[in-house]
Amino acid sequence: MDKLTSMLVFSKVAKAGSFAAAAKELGLSRAMATKHVMQLENGLGIRLLNRTTRNLNLTEVGSVYLERCLQILDDMEEMELAVTRLQTEPRGVLKVSATPFFGSYHLAPAIGAYMEVYPDVHVDLTLQSNYADLIEEGFDLAIHLDELQDSSLIARSLGTSQRVVCGSPAYFKKHGIPKSPDDLRNHNCLVNLSLAPRDQWQFNIPGGQTTIVKVTGSLHANVADALRIAALSGLGLVILPTYMVGQDIRKNRLQAVLTEYVPAPLEIHAVYPHRKHLSAKVRTFVDFLHDRFHPKPYWEEWAQDQLQQGQESP
Repeated sequence: MDKLTSMLVFSKVAKAGSFAAAAKELGLSRAMATKHVMQLENGLGIRLLNRTTRNLNLTEVGSVYLERCLQILDDMEEMELAVTRLQTEPRGVLKVSATPFFGSYHLAPAIGAYMEVYPDVHVDLTLQSNYADLIEEGFDLAIHLDELQDSSLIARSLGTSQRVVCGSPAYFKKHGIPKSPDDLRNHNCLVNLSLAPRDQWQFNIPGGQTTIVKVTGSLHANVADALRIAALSGLGLVILPTYMVGQDIRKNRLQAVLTEYVPAPLEIHAVYPHRKHLSAKVRTFVDFLHDRFHPKPYWEEWAQDQLQQGQESP
């Protein structure tokens, strides 16, 4: 028999002064209630209750044991309540992983807004270029960009980010605007070393087909934001998601080109290890991000005019 259950039965018997009354309260038979108390006594090698045909009284040792039982049962109840509150009320530390740019420019402001609504949640945000092993590294969730590789993770879509080819007005004034993907072979295209294949840019063409252009450039970097900054300085062209360059396009620091050949959008997901018994802090945070970025993320709005109008003169 479970000792905690036996302790609960013993405490109820002692309080009621009757096996029958305690058994009724707990939904047990009188014989089962008696068996629980006898198991405790046999295990301890002491008598906890003095029994007569009319009375049931605690022994001296039984009184001491009852006091400790009640403390343990109270502690168990308090612990279960605390765990239940973690599942039903957002509270505690939420450990989140994200890529540096998205985490800094989009997730961090969202976290601030979330914590205004749920002040009992504290967030530990880790920014890293490589995707975290959620279970191994102890993260509650991560923000994944592009296709998911680990099918064991639970994923919820937060939105998309269109990829665009863009450059500075100064660059286009000096080198001209590419009219088709093939024209990129004559331009300085800045290459992202963290993507594979590194030097191949894929585009959609009329009729539902795709074309791949092998590009070259004078700058290769393993961090996309370095390429964005180089493009802002007029060095060359980049292909980057609107969540990175949307604000630059909005303020005319960069200009999107080849918008009629836009590549497939970048998928953005919140991923977490388990769907069952999802904690309130994770559930509410993912819901918050979904509502914030849906149905159309604000970074797409920033670049919408150029994406709709196509090529413009710098």
